[in-house]
Amino acid sequence: MKFPNESKQYRSARDKLLQAEVELRRQVEAVAAQRRKLPGRRGSREDYVFESEKGPVRLSQLLENGNTLVAYSFMYGPKMAKACPMCTSMLDALDGNAQHVAQRTNLVIIAKSPLPRILEHARSRGWSNLKLLSSEKNNYNRDYHGETPDGGQMPILNVFRKDQAVRHYYATELLFAKDEPGQNARHVDPIWPLWNLLDFTPEGRGKDWYPKLTY
Repeated sequence: MKFPNESKQYRSARDKLLQAEVELRRQVEAVAAQRRKLPGRRGSREDYVFESEKGPVRLSQLLENGNTLVAYSFMYGPKMAKACPMCTSMLDALDGNAQHVAQRTNLVIIAKSPLPRILEHARSRGWSNLKLLSSEKNNYNRDYHGETPDGGQMPILNVFRKDQAVRHYYATELLFAKDEPGQNARHVDPIWPLWNLLDFTPEGRGKDWYPKLTY
């Protein structure tokens, strides 16, 4: 390829970058293939009961469309004055994709706050497609690392798979791995358009900028 007025130096550097991008694409697929080969794990600790807009619902009842459930732990605990801006930024985008996701798998968003408080935040953001659940009355967050022993909230994503029983399949454990210098965990970045878009820019993500609830 060639673009108007590009220099030989640019084309040479861009061609080298292209090869790196090809290798990255291969590595992303290789990691995804390795993830898909994870052996079966034990069944979930219990058939948790969550609060939803339609009333109480069990974990096993959330697998309505196929045998897989993706559950994101949204950092919005009852002691938090406001919802997490980072989680909110990601969910702003995910709400727009939720209808597409539903064609392939089940997706739920779980927070520890009472359901009315979660729904109030959702209305303020204009969310209309996400399936929102409250874990206020169960131990799901604590059992699946969405909560620390002192009640702090953690933004982990868990995947469950149903065969004879509902079993835990995968979690974004990169959240708990040691960060690289100048980076955050990036454990859910593949589903977060904001950071992936900024990575295309000369300025990149920046070191000190983070999303806010209002601007």
